[in-house]
Amino acid sequence: MIRFTDVTKTYGDLTVLGPVSGEIPSGGVTSLVGANGAGKSTLLTIIGRLLRPTSGHIEVGGLDVATASRRDLARTLAILRQENHLTARLRVEELVTFGRFPHTGGRVTREDRQHVERALEFLDLGAFRNRFLDQLSGGQRQRAFVAMTIAQDTDHLLLDEPLNNLDMAHAASMMRLVRRAADELGKTVVMVVHDINVAAAYSDRIVALRDGHIVADGGCGQIMTSSVLADVFGLHIDVHEIGGQLVAMHHTGVPLSTVA
Repeated sequence: MIRFTDVTKTYGDLTVLGPVSGEIPSGGVTSLVGANGAGKSTLLTIIGRLLRPTSGHIEVGGLDVATASRRDLARTLAILRQENHLTARLRVEELVTFGRFPHTGGRVTREDRQHVERALEFLDLGAFRNRFLDQLSGGQRQRAFVAMTIAQDTDHLLLDEPLNNLDMAHAASMMRLVRRAADELGKTVVMVVHDINVAAAYSDRIVALRDGHIVADGGCGQIMTSSVLADVFGLHIDVHEIGGQLVAMHHTGVPLSTVA
């Protein structure tokens, strides 16, 4: 379980997050949604200790994120940031092996190689294992970074916009893999997603933020309503059931405040 209490983040006089409190239960996929600047990535990176909160308390899997050792935390959660820039020229297998560092300290064992093999297979990257990352398409490269987090073998997986720069087909493929990571590998997945319809299609739970605060938190059926989505995005939004799936459609994109 992930628990955060009275978490805030400020820069000078500007508060970009909080205070926010909540719990994310173990298992399944939880999506953080909201408009740009809502605080989604800030909350995720604070949970992953890549960003220090101004105040508040966070626990992941029973560990106090602020005081846990780096190694213990890395064995509890893996986080994939929105932008992954590497200066070194790495092959896919080398990148995925980095996921084992919290367990090995650089001394790769047979068990570590087995985790790497499973991650490559899970992400369907076996044929690309010897390719350099700069020889891959955007979708293949994104899969390689996700494979690295899978190889880390943690209970909690944090993904910051895993669909960034992916086309529709690659985005759908990535979301199916995220769903499988929760269902087949037992991961607790928390991800930042911009598309509310993608979140509704693949998530068990949605946490919606606006202006640095949580404005809705619940199952997809609870969030995918016109009134809740209007609160989150400030737009006139209709929700329709299409093929058994709830789909949000906005009228014109005109903010509520400007509509008579």
